[in-house]
Amino acid sequence: MKITLNSKPEEIAGYTQLSIKELLKVKNFTFKFLAVRINNKPILPSEFDTAIISEGDNVIVLHLISGG
Repeated sequence: MKITLNSKPEEIAGYTQLSIKELLKVKNFTFKFLAVRINNKPILPSEFDTAIISEGDNVIVLHLISGG
């Protein structure tokens, strides 16, 4: 499956679609606080299991880091 992830083309072998939760596991995103958008639509953390990424989608995953 070919998608755009954080403005870079990505090919994720073995999938025709996957959930945000699966993408985070496959790409090894381990930060506790993440902001995710699919095709510019914000995805809530409670939707990570059900929000589906399909061929050609534009996905943004941002790490939220607090500081002082």
